[in-house]
Amino acid sequence: MSKKFNIFLSTLFCVFLGGVFVLSLLLPDKDFSPLENRYLQKVPVLSLQALKDGEFMADAESYAADHIVGRDFWVALKAWCERLSGKQENNGTYFGKEDTLINHLAQPDMDALYEKVGHVNALADNVGVPVYFGLIPSAASIWQDRLPHPHAPTADEQAIIQALTGHGSVDGLVDVSEMLSAHNGEDIYYRTDHHWTSLGAYYGYSAVMEALGLTTVPLSDYEKTTVSTDFYGTIFSSSGVRWVKPDSIDIYVPEDGISVTNYFDGNPTEGELYVEKHLEQKDKYPYFLGGNQPLCVVKGRNPDAPKLLLIRDSYADAMAPFLAESFSEVHLYDLRYNLMSVKNYIEQNDIDHVVVLYSLSNFIIDSNLFLLSR
Repeated sequence: MSKKFNIFLSTLFCVFLGGVFVLSLLLPDKDFSPLENRYLQKVPVLSLQALKDGEFMADAESYAADHIVGRDFWVALKAWCERLSGKQENNGTYFGKEDTLINHLAQPDMDALYEKVGHVNALADNVGVPVYFGLIPSAASIWQDRLPHPHAPTADEQAIIQALTGHGSVDGLVDVSEMLSAHNGEDIYYRTDHHWTSLGAYYGYSAVMEALGLTTVPLSDYEKTTVSTDFYGTIFSSSGVRWVKPDSIDIYVPEDGISVTNYFDGNPTEGELYVEKHLEQKDKYPYFLGGNQPLCVVKGRNPDAPKLLLIRDSYADAMAPFLAESFSEVHLYDLRYNLMSVKNYIEQNDIDHVVVLYSLSNFIIDSNLFLLSR
């Protein structure tokens, strides 16, 4: 009986594997995974060079993993198994307290970061308007009390930011860390996404205004409006975790009287401060301004206020509505997609203030900061 049962199990397992293999071959390939919010590996191209350097086999393995039938189920099952086994993280994401998913940050190459700060300093030295610099810490730094244990491995972001902003010739520093730390008991980051919430963006705006010596519009002047209660962000997508509750998306600033010009492909088109269609999609953060783009110009309600150039990443999308209350024009300039001369842009658009503001994680990986030196 024991031998027959073993044969039965082995046969059943082989049939299962064969069925998965056949179904994976027969089902049409998908280009994009909405649940994981990423493009899937395409069929690898076979070539002698790809075989020699191992690229073909690596791509083939990724292709097989991306297009296996029931992939979403297997990804979620792995995360559940990690949790049930007592582990407190999966795919670089901690299972934090209060249904919070937190990405840990590896210790970066400080010499490479100092070089990037040098490009910021070069911009400050080459333009005739004041330049300010700031770095935004992640939830792993500000919400340390939500980490699964006090010594969960992650880089000391506060120390890194202090070291980087302590060297330079900029006119002022935007101390976002202190501002966010003072409000770390509030919902300033999404629990399932790496971005800050609109409330966190307001405190980031407050830090910018404080650095520039300008008056901050009090939060009490706004009325919070919840526009979505079913937002699952990028960390949810990559972690495999499927048991946490969704985030809500709130806004504070009404868009009446604020105009937006988008430059998604280099050509100006009329945009919106809040793009409603994205609330119907899996990735809802592009609700703010429509998503990543080389340049976006937001004109506020006060034409006599100064003009701001914000060299930034996607964190600025949620902060733009607040900035539009204090500046006549807010020029959101993303170096990842924009190769224009920053110096020339400042001169051509009569910019009054320049702020270089990045999340620390994006500052570490951005390879285009050298453009600031041109």
